[in-house]
Amino acid sequence: MLMFARHVPRLAGKTLGRRFIQVEAAAEKQAFLRPIESHPGVWGLALNRPKSKNAISVALLQQLRECLETVQYDKSVRALVLHSTTLGSFCAGADLIERRTMSQMQVNKFLADLRDALGKLEALPMPTIAAIDGPALGGGLEMSLACDLRVAGHNVTKIGLPETGLGIIPGAGGTQRVTRIIGPSRAKDLVFTARSLTATECLEWGLVNYVSTPETTGYDRALQLAETITRNAPLALRAAKQAISRSDDLALETGLDFERATYETLLKTQDRLEALSAFKEKRKPMFTGE
Repeated sequence: MLMFARHVPRLAGKTLGRRFIQVEAAAEKQAFLRPIESHPGVWGLALNRPKSKNAISVALLQQLRECLETVQYDKSVRALVLHSTTLGSFCAGADLIERRTMSQMQVNKFLADLRDALGKLEALPMPTIAAIDGPALGGGLEMSLACDLRVAGHNVTKIGLPETGLGIIPGAGGTQRVTRIIGPSRAKDLVFTARSLTATECLEWGLVNYVSTPETTGYDRALQLAETITRNAPLALRAAKQAISRSDDLALETGLDFERATYETLLKTQDRLEALSAFKEKRKPMFTGE
């Protein structure tokens, strides 16, 4: 079982149809794991620097990496939701105030560590969802791009890659992952103009998969999506993710061979047998991940 922060955010009752995630103490970690008790099998990876809109500090990055290393091997986690502990936030990118105090060597290490962290996030075996309830800029958007799916709050207005306006380019996978998701033409538009998109525009562009309704938050919609996903067999979800993720790297015939080999590993699992029994008995299957 995963170890997680001693202090975890509590979901208060709904106010105006929204869940508010409250921070219990200012001394909490800047990134931590927690189980979503209302959704068995779903865990949250929480970003917790509310005063800086979760700007990526050295400490946040280190704690994020520790969380990713922990969750990677836990088979009880069927889906992971990356979210902010504060409504109205997601991740505003790198902490530029801290950056000004860093040497070039420290900056280089930070960028290497960020690349490594987002690579680990992308490679997690379970489905991952980014719940974007506030600005997702620069490294913040790049973090969400390393997730399998992205859900934005309906009122989010700042999602983008502003780096060219700062004299640089996206440096944590932005030029690469965004191109694979929305295509080179729109990726160039987003990066060349350095403009921010609204949640609705991101949905139209295919940059996010879902936008919440006015009565709910991106976090609400992400949990709803996670619930839908985790109704399915855990081993099948992991196998499907692995097969889909390899598709960009493989020629079609090789990819089809890989798909078949992955398919074969599932045929004798308990979950496969349970699914067949449930179908015959006209009931919902009870998957155990075995």
